Amino acid sequence: MSKRILFSSLIGAVVLGGVTAGGLALAAGPTKPTLEHGSARYTAPSDGSAGSLTYTADVSDDSGIRSLKVLAWPSSSKLDPTAAEVRSADENAKCRSTSDETVRCTYGEKLTKQEAADLAKGTWHVSVLATAEDGDTTFVPRAATFDVTH
Repeated sequence: MSKRILFSSLIGAVVLGGVTAGGLALAAGPTKPTLEHGSARYTAPSDGSAGSLTYTADVSDDSGIRSLKVLAWPSSSKLDPTAAEVRSADENAKCRSTSDETVRCTYGEKLTKQEAADLAKGTWHVSVLATAEDGDTTFVPRAATFDVTH
């Protein structure tokens, strides 16, 4: 084998090894929070009971979860909330641990007949911002949808 081919092969092996090691280092680095099984539900009030809006999701991060902010908004409003707007919202889900890295978060709001009547009919979206204990965040602008009927 010529020295030129051998030298080229060695350079290729070193480059490939560096890419592989870099990929492993990136894979082992910090992760952002993940959301799974997110769902939203609207229940209209009836004669004997209040209505409700609920959003539930399983949220995971290797450092743990600090909070999940929730913002529901009607599609007809043409809003497009940003992470900063959801961060400043005063709507926090309650979270309970299901494992070392995962929590089940539920946001719930009771609605009177008058409050429900004031809601825009049609499709609504839920935007969420998950914040991990290490400060990493994940913003999902349309984590779930639900329909409001009167």
